[in-house]
Amino acid sequence: MANLVDRDGRTGNNLIDSLRPTERALLASKLTSWHGDVGKVIHSPGQSVEWAYFPLDRAMVSYRVGFDDGREVETALIGREGAVGGIVSRGHLPAFALAVVQFDGCFGRISLSELEALKTREPRIAALFNRYADCLVAQIFQAGACNASHTIEQRAAKWLIAACDRTGSDELSLTQDQLAGLLGVGRSYTTRVIGRFKAEGVVETRRGRLTVRDRDRLAAAACDCDHAVRRHFEMVLRGVYPDP
Repeated sequence: MANLVDRDGRTGNNLIDSLRPTERALLASKLTSWHGDVGKVIHSPGQSVEWAYFPLDRAMVSYRVGFDDGREVETALIGREGAVGGIVSRGHLPAFALAVVQFDGCFGRISLSELEALKTREPRIAALFNRYADCLVAQIFQAGACNASHTIEQRAAKWLIAACDRTGSDELSLTQDQLAGLLGVGRSYTTRVIGRFKAEGVVETRRGRLTVRDRDRLAAAACDCDHAVRRHFEMVLRGVYPDP
């Protein structure tokens, strides 16, 4: 794991790095490096979950729920503020949602059996993941309310802001087809929304990449859902949610 830890003992995952140095080093020593390419499936619905994955730096995972008509709608976006897999469950339970790599990058990976042993041995590690589970549930609750209540433009702007925060970059590898799928809408809707953003100088698109040019105007177009999730993180896990 030494190649994933910098000279200050930090991993690039805010959740792990929020631990005290002793517990952080203990958890980091158990992690192995795993590279996730865009579209790589981490686990599928019904599959036994055997590993926990920690996105490092720019890496990001999308949790999605599928429907009988083939559509997949995102329910949570996980970056360096979190983890994917059986963080609080005991044993290898079946996954409910699809977890797929949204933006490629490096992950720290640990088997659930090793993670369970660490949580039993170190109460601070167990408490951290219990708190993160609370934050993840809040994020999913907020996503459900957002999908039911806000316009496609608001949701698209919110998603772009959240993705930029998690990657630490205003340039995203993203097509309008991909954004439409994540939002659960037809491509024509996102084409119109992104077209308006481009006309107003808010974003720029080119060959599968989208660059945010005016973050303030994009934030003004977004709903408040990302801020609501951030506020909850700050109450439960201060300093873990990525800075804007």
